[in-house]
Amino acid sequence: MPETVTLRGERVCLEPLTVEHVGGLVAAATESRETYDFTRVPQDEASMSAYVRSALDDQLTGWALPFAIRSLSSGRVIGTSRFLDLDYWSWPPSWPPGRTVPSAEGVPSVAEIGSTWLAASAQRTGSNTEAKLLMLGHAFEVWKVLRVTLKTDARNERSKRAIERLGGRFEGVRRAHARAVDGTVRDTAYYSIIAEEWPAVRSSLRERLDR
Repeated sequence: MPETVTLRGERVCLEPLTVEHVGGLVAAATESRETYDFTRVPQDEASMSAYVRSALDDQLTGWALPFAIRSLSSGRVIGTSRFLDLDYWSWPPSWPPGRTVPSAEGVPSVAEIGSTWLAASAQRTGSNTEAKLLMLGHAFEVWKVLRVTLKTDARNERSKRAIERLGGRFEGVRRAHARAVDGTVRDTAYYSIIAEEWPAVRSSLRERLDR
């Protein structure tokens, strides 16, 4: 299981998710819900508690590392995101050259960033951009992962544009991949950033935040 970590920027702080965040998440989720058509965002205390506890159960297995996102200007919890689908590769000593990541170290070789949602008031404020910059930086610079996956419902044009602005490279659509939030069968659009692309992605994200 990877160590918990707090990631702090200038706009937001990503705190290890706990059950104490439930109330703040409910408050964030019950602002306007117009952008949640394709995203699971619980809106009452009971369902949010189950959502958080499920994420913490995944954390105990080493499969996920969830965060609450807090605004540094207001002090309010404004949403959540997580690393998930963490995979740990054990390399023979000679391959790849210079890299050995045994599973026992709890350091992922590849990761996904997902289950991200923000309160309506926090959208288009730079909060998501900085949160992704912090998470990608931790993945590529601390864990030294080879790849970060980002994915979304193939119908979610808003989310796809956001991933593309972050620097995710479109890989394709996995058809009939999962049950969608609206109860239909979901096709999933896959994107990725690999280690060699990270320096350029990092520079682009920093420029966006500076603007």
